[in-house]
Amino acid sequence: MNTQELRTHWREWLMLLFGAWLVVSPFVLGFTAVANGMAMWSAVILGLIVAGFAVAEIMKPRMWEEGVSAVLGVCLIAAPFALGFADAPLALWNSVIMGVLVGGDAIWSLIDMRHHGGHAA
Repeated sequence: MNTQELRTHWREWLMLLFGAWLVVSPFVLGFTAVANGMAMWSAVILGLIVAGFAVAEIMKPRMWEEGVSAVLGVCLIAAPFALGFADAPLALWNSVIMGVLVGGDAIWSLIDMRHHGGHAA
């Protein structure tokens, strides 16, 4: 990957980092046993999906993949309430903050892609 491609895909690389953080965050922040493990599994599974879509976007950007990433951001925000770990501050805020970052990155990329004819800049 050359410098131009790296500049073009920096948001996808950032999204890959977000996914990686989600996967390791339950172990780093110590919420592996919260809500019978639901907080951990939510972070790990959604993190793997976020990372997978980031890799797909790096390979070939498509608007629908960014749309899915935006939905994943919403899922991350809703997960603590839907899965019963809203009373665990570290797990709650990790999920909500990462949801805002993932969703925001995806929306930014969608807007950018629309301005550049379907290709991120």
